[in-house]
Amino acid sequence: MPGELNPAHIMQMAMGFFPSKILLSAVELDLFGALADGPLSKSELQQRLGLHVRAAADFLDALVALGVLAREGEGEPALYANTAETAAFLVPASQTYVGGMMKMASRRLFRHWANLTEALRTGEPQSEVKSAADASDPFTSLYADPAVLEEFISAMAGVQLANFAALAEKFDFAPFRTACDAGGASGALCIALARAHPHLRCISFDLPPVTAVAARRIAGAGLSDRTEARAGDFMRDELPHADIVLMGNILHDWGTATKQMLVGKAFAALPDGGVFIAIENIIDDSRRENALGLMMSLNMLIETPEGYDYTFAQFDGWARAAGFRRTEKMPLAGTASAAIAWK
Repeated sequence: MPGELNPAHIMQMAMGFFPSKILLSAVELDLFGALADGPLSKSELQQRLGLHVRAAADFLDALVALGVLAREGEGEPALYANTAETAAFLVPASQTYVGGMMKMASRRLFRHWANLTEALRTGEPQSEVKSAADASDPFTSLYADPAVLEEFISAMAGVQLANFAALAEKFDFAPFRTACDAGGASGALCIALARAHPHLRCISFDLPPVTAVAARRIAGAGLSDRTEARAGDFMRDELPHADIVLMGNILHDWGTATKQMLVGKAFAALPDGGVFIAIENIIDDSRRENALGLMMSLNMLIETPEGYDYTFAQFDGWARAAGFRRTEKMPLAGTASAAIAWK
């Protein structure tokens, strides 16, 4: 092999679906939930999760080797337990649970991404949109099945919880009294903001099937007095007027013309001095560093007819074209950021 070259990094990427699917299957089987009350043996987990005797040991020990399960002892008497991270993020009863996104990834995205090569050659989505009656709307088929819709909403909420908490902490909400989350899904962003800022009144704005879910979750959080789940269609209706308009993982679902239209609607819904905030995996302007943002953009290729993730420079251009006077990028959790525009 020439010089110091080593194929290990290439091979790790090439076979990256191995550890990914092992973890996704563990979440789908609710392995971490089964361990929420304490350690269990291989035979106990095998029975509880319905694992085949041939698969159980390799599956569990692979998770140990990957660092997402702890094990005390060797062989049959060994006991398996959650790590601190899996207890926090992969036990369904945890308030910081992010497994909803992983369940959706296992059941939907994993299959769709198998057709990435076709998407790269054709530019066409590989999700349910391929067979949808209205191929221009990537959400029609998702919303048609209540179970699929609930899973999708939970997935979106789970993946954004850390970002919502970071925004609630880092952005100065004190001067503002009202906020509207356009495309609010489960109401998770409004719930996070209302909890952190008791003076704030929030509107979670989305289509009627989604709003029903949001209303239930807002009531469960005890915030119905200050947070409203309001039905509407941001593609056809004007946005509710508020001091702050937010969109979490919304703009990347659409092509450039629709992105510009939605930024314009946000501008129209705000008073002078109001703020528009988009939360996404904003790609760095040089397109060299935020690998997750670029991969999320490829996920939009897989999932939607025209969607793509974008750089802050692109957001700045759309915001200024709509009339916003200045913009700012605020890092949130991980690779995500808030793109902020002031009217």
